[in-house]
Amino acid sequence: MTPAASRARPVGCPFCAVVDGDNPARTVLETDDVVAFLDVRPVFKGHTLLVPRRHVVTLPDLPADLLSPYLAATQRLAAAMVDGLGAQGSFVAMNNVVSQSVAHLHTHVVPRTKGDGLRGFFWPRTTYADDGEAEAYAARLREALDGA
Repeated sequence: MTPAASRARPVGCPFCAVVDGDNPARTVLETDDVVAFLDVRPVFKGHTLLVPRRHVVTLPDLPADLLSPYLAATQRLAAAMVDGLGAQGSFVAMNNVVSQSVAHLHTHVVPRTKGDGLRGFFWPRTTYADDGEAEAYAARLREALDGA
């Protein structure tokens, strides 16, 4: 484990606050090792962020014992985009330091449909119509994940 992975939770980490239940989020998956929740500024509706429960800054910092659970959760989320949202596929991405908006490892899992307008790494953002619509997307993903 690298030094960054062994540090205590930093004060003010918004993703640690989600993991601890101190920052509200539309959670779609929780295990002993990871938490996944809807991005508040989604590329497309259903865009989900996956984070390890332990504060880890980048992928190289992820301890070996979390590699398999983290990748397995990513795989489940990618399948849920198709099964739960009717997407044709998904886009899975992670930044490490450069363009990493929050210094806590997170993976974007974005539902994709041919012709959806996503080009390269330009990510247009959308919003949910209201809290009810956001909760409906979260519920659909939870249902797909529960059935997987």
